[in-house]
Amino acid sequence: MNKKKLLFIMPSLAAGGGEKALVNLLGRLDYGRYEVDLFLLDHGGLFMDLLPPEVRVLPWPGRYERFRQPVLRSVLSSLRAGDPGLAASRLLYAARSRIGSTASVREQYGWRYLRRALASAVPGRYDAAVGFLEKTSTYFCVDLVQAERKIGWIHIDYDRLGMDPAFDDPYFGRLDHLVTVSEECAAVLKMRFPRHRDKIRVIHNIVSPGTIRRMAEAETGDLYGRREGETIIVSAGRLHPQKGFDMAIDACKLLAEQGRRVRWFVLGEGDERERLTKLIRERGLEEQFILLGVKANPYPYMRQADIYVQPSRFEGKPIAVDEAKMLGLPILVTDYRAAGGQIVHGENGLIAAMEPGAIAEGIARLMDDPALAERLRRNLALEPLGTEDEVRKFEALLEGESEWTAGSGKQASCSS
Repeated sequence: MNKKKLLFIMPSLAAGGGEKALVNLLGRLDYGRYEVDLFLLDHGGLFMDLLPPEVRVLPWPGRYERFRQPVLRSVLSSLRAGDPGLAASRLLYAARSRIGSTASVREQYGWRYLRRALASAVPGRYDAAVGFLEKTSTYFCVDLVQAERKIGWIHIDYDRLGMDPAFDDPYFGRLDHLVTVSEECAAVLKMRFPRHRDKIRVIHNIVSPGTIRRMAEAETGDLYGRREGETIIVSAGRLHPQKGFDMAIDACKLLAEQGRRVRWFVLGEGDERERLTKLIRERGLEEQFILLGVKANPYPYMRQADIYVQPSRFEGKPIAVDEAKMLGLPILVTDYRAAGGQIVHGENGLIAAMEPGAIAEGIARLMDDPALAERLRRNLALEPLGTEDEVRKFEALLEGESEWTAGSGKQASCSS
């Protein structure tokens, strides 16, 4: 049997939910059936070492090597190489990166100049190409790849990302399928892009309870230096306004003012570290709110915590919440649009209003009511949590629509 050739496109394998979702998906593919290439705009990242050995990471073309240098160096090296067009594109890209109402819009319109550096990046032909993240990965898939089938992937609530739908609409029109990670996200896309609604499918992020629990047991010593009578809270995510860690800091301040002995740890890294560090210092929480950074194996830290909190402003379907569920942690999430897809309030976790007072109140409730916390743990133990079979939905997309509707992957509902 001839193997199908697949190409995945991704900005990087830095620590993030989309990156982890890709590594988990690649880890479940049948390499007896598929030959997989991966194109990354940046070859760094925490998850590079977790790629299956069968995945071939494609090299960058020389033009992109020059383009990604700092602006002046890129322009000079392009001119020395006799490529004034690339030098002009780099200047225009730098200028466009400063214009636009949001970072997402700047990335969208910057693609017009970045694409010129990537035009020859993937010369082969594929049975299917997958832009595994919104924006650049999907535009690359549509504009620069020869493939029988093209799939785009949206990992977030589209309306909260600050993108320009007018830019995306023609790109979505050239995709065969547009995948997203929750029914709530699918409903948003169908509302925003009604003419593409028949292309929209839900494939949940792949997570394996067995793997996570094994990794959680890899470190057995006390990671927090736990003090008698204190409660350890943990959160995970990029240090980005989306994740709401500024609200978490203020919630922690409220708990401290109530005389509660808590320490709150955040697993993750990002552009907001400096701002959050300043806010922690201003609130006098240097000993109570700690930014741990990225951990290659975050699960022992999660397992040893007492409460998991996801204080986000918006989400698609955060993998970290599913992982916390698999580790049996009492969970509190804010009431972002997709929260109800993972948490049933009072049954397997708590949902709090998106403000510091409500977050602090929910945490206090979990601290003060051991019977509630135990009931949540007990219900989680009964909940079917593995999503390894989601890979079959993806394979069905590769094989054709009839297999999707007839097999395990039914069409996404729009009930939210």
